[in-house]
Amino acid sequence: MTIAAFDGLLTRPGDADYDSGRAVWNAMVDRRPALIARCASTTDVVAALRYGREAGLAIGVRGGGHSFLGLPVVEDGLLLDLSALNSVQVDPVRRRARVGGGALLGALDVASQRYGLATTAGNVSHTGVGGLTLGGGVGWLARAHGLTCDNVSAYELVTADGAVLRVSATENPDLFWALRGGGGSFGVVTAFEFQLHPVGTQALTVDLFYELDEAGTALRGWRDLFADAPRQATPVARIGRRDEYGGRLIASIGYVWVGDIEEGRRLLPAYEEIGTPVGRRITELSYLDLQTQSDDDERHALRRYCKGHYLRSLPDAAIDAFLASDNNPGARLTLCGGAVGDVPDAETAFSHRDALVEFTTGDDWTDPGEDEARITAARTYSAGLEPYTSGSYVNTIADEDPAAVHRAYSREKLVRLHQIKHTYDPDNTFAQTPLHR
Repeated sequence: MTIAAFDGLLTRPGDADYDSGRAVWNAMVDRRPALIARCASTTDVVAALRYGREAGLAIGVRGGGHSFLGLPVVEDGLLLDLSALNSVQVDPVRRRARVGGGALLGALDVASQRYGLATTAGNVSHTGVGGLTLGGGVGWLARAHGLTCDNVSAYELVTADGAVLRVSATENPDLFWALRGGGGSFGVVTAFEFQLHPVGTQALTVDLFYELDEAGTALRGWRDLFADAPRQATPVARIGRRDEYGGRLIASIGYVWVGDIEEGRRLLPAYEEIGTPVGRRITELSYLDLQTQSDDDERHALRRYCKGHYLRSLPDAAIDAFLASDNNPGARLTLCGGAVGDVPDAETAFSHRDALVEFTTGDDWTDPGEDEARITAARTYSAGLEPYTSGSYVNTIADEDPAAVHRAYSREKLVRLHQIKHTYDPDNTFAQTPLHR
């Protein structure tokens, strides 16, 4: 079988590369597409999309495959694989990067850091640029330079009917609003144009560790530092089991700093005055090393689950719930604000710009027999914080639950997103997203 005007690679069940082509970051996803079309160009995307629609196939679009729900992998459908659209072209004078729709964050970071530049990107380098950006995009530069989607100046998008559009503030502005945080439901983004920032090449991470009976005091003190936190700093608190402390639950407070190391160290004395830590870890590293700290070698071998919430305030009761130890799978609190809150809420589809902190909890494992217990533990723990939450981030949705989408967007934004969806994809060709499943 061939597809007219398609120069990429077609893979079917039984082919040597089929299983690797359908694998995603979450090994719980085990769906089998009828056809995988690895597109080598925008023209290939148009051709494969036309074929899929004429054949009546459900269509999924895969960038980096870094999805908890694995929605791009459609059972008996057509998987448009953008992984070959992975070029990154940096203009250091204009501080711009043009990035293919299938590129990974690590490629963007490496190309930009040659010039001491970067834009906000997630904390796992093998995440796809496309999925992260279309959902909003958070990372260690967000407080200083805004969300990933705030740094997009233009998109190249293939619509459901095969039209290739340039999308910017002045070209198809309704789509420009929707693509900044509204997800991948409106078409196939084959290229992004990003604003880059001179951030240097250095970073600093600070973690002070506490036993649980001291952790409440530590987190309250950490919270008190929020008002004076420079935008280059991202305060972070964690709870988790640590081998160096006998595998027991340990809490930590600290921050991540991108930029001049000595300037970042000036924050340290205020943190060291909080409570009685049992240990400390202060690491000077390159920005590229910071961006790969959370990478794992078993990208497609682990089963994964996540829950996330935004909180507009962090009362003592929420801190107590964060530290609750029954079946705690580990979690993180990350300060939001800064440049994220500078953008008016109505300007983009992304919501919750007024959040104070983001809470995330998740787990990974290999044994399918542990699925129910692991997922239940994460849900139960997360539920303890729900009375204090104000919404969620669409990229952390790991449940096929319509209510989760309503926590990610306001009613007004959902109405507008559906209107734009109807304009550009009235037949719901791109149904494999949390927003329009």
